[in-house]
Amino acid sequence: MISIPKTQFDNLALVRQGKVRDIFDTGESLLMVTTDRLSAFDVVLPDIIPDKGKVLNQISVFWFKRMEDIVKNHIITTNVNEYPEEFKPYSDALDKRSMLVQKAEPLTIECIVRGYITGSGWSSYQKEGHVCGITLPKGLKESDKLEQPLFTPSTKAEIGDHDINISFDESAKIIGLEMAEKLKNLSLDLYNKGAALALSKGIIIADTKFEFGMLDGEIILIDEILTPDSSRFWPLSEYEPGRSQNSFDKQSVRDWLTESGWDKTPPGPKLPQELIDRTSNTYKEIYKRLTGNDV
Repeated sequence: MISIPKTQFDNLALVRQGKVRDIFDTGESLLMVTTDRLSAFDVVLPDIIPDKGKVLNQISVFWFKRMEDIVKNHIITTNVNEYPEEFKPYSDALDKRSMLVQKAEPLTIECIVRGYITGSGWSSYQKEGHVCGITLPKGLKESDKLEQPLFTPSTKAEIGDHDINISFDESAKIIGLEMAEKLKNLSLDLYNKGAALALSKGIIIADTKFEFGMLDGEIILIDEILTPDSSRFWPLSEYEPGRSQNSFDKQSVRDWLTESGWDKTPPGPKLPQELIDRTSNTYKEIYKRLTGNDV
């Protein structure tokens, strides 16, 4: 097992280091490497989660392939033998945790879809009766399924900053009404298809985040899709509205961090080893449930 908290590849052009992904410029394309870093509340934590990068990368590949009938994506190949020559010495480290992708121009909002009322959506509903400007019926309980999934965009934050939920009208001011409508429709179509497939595997996708980019005048799907980092996954067998749900994602880490009293500003606290191990196993379990394969 090779755990990667940070890529250290000599003489390769690292163009961006995100919260979890390191991106290298190959000239014609980009190489996106998913590390074992973990972020929560938009802060990168000091501990790594073994095999997390492989799980995230392979889950994204699984979904990208299944969503091609809805929207194209940025993947060129995930076969390390087809990568440019300069990456060949690092094939073992890159295998299963990387993808060679097209250079797209990222759009400047994140596309969030909520199928259930939870997280920041639940907090907003309790205080104001709406989520991102969308008024909801009175009397909803925490974790209730919404009558229709909601498109609730947000701004994109840099590392250490927090994403800000915005209304659809605000997103239209940022990217234009026509583009906002297209992203809304694509996001809802992607969520509905993904949620239905996951439900057949005994998994509820409560909410998720998509990112899109422009390539040759066309909208394509980029970054990651329907992973435990970008979504809330709940076991269907344990689902019970009126409370927070057990989770197949990093929610247990979020819960521990909240209970620890951390103020959600860098640096993040070190995690207990038991929580690290449990989180690693959770990521592997969701991958196996979705795909039927081991990592």
